[in-house]
Amino acid sequence: MLDLKELESSASGTTFDLDSILEALKFNQDGLIPAVAQDIDTKEVLMLAWMDAKAIRSTLEEGQVCYYSRSRKTYWKKGEESGHKQKMVEMYIDCDGDSILLLVNQEGPACHTNRSGCFYLKTESDKVMISSDPIK
Repeated sequence: MLDLKELESSASGTTFDLDSILEALKFNQDGLIPAVAQDIDTKEVLMLAWMDAKAIRSTLEEGQVCYYSRSRKTYWKKGEESGHKQKMVEMYIDCDGDSILLLVNQEGPACHTNRSGCFYLKTESDKVMISSDPIK
């Protein structure tokens, strides 16, 4: 099995087989890895969700971001119910192999609260403030 530490000294442009990289990822006890979605244009961090190897492959094959819902115990493609789809532009794996970054084109709000992103609760000293309004 490939050790991701071996990649640290590899030159830019070096390629590796997807299967060997997926085998090297550090999935949790449920077979999941955290995935952060970031807007490709604005750089806003939109949300954090979970993926497994099947969701990663589906996203790479179709371009439509697929996550695994821990609460519903099923796969879901972002926007399949709301119409606010996420199209993957680029996918990155961090150096430790324990998280994924998705650069996406987001159609409409990413958050189920109808905000552009899920990170709208801003901490300020001993208070938490709502930092954005839902999109009308």
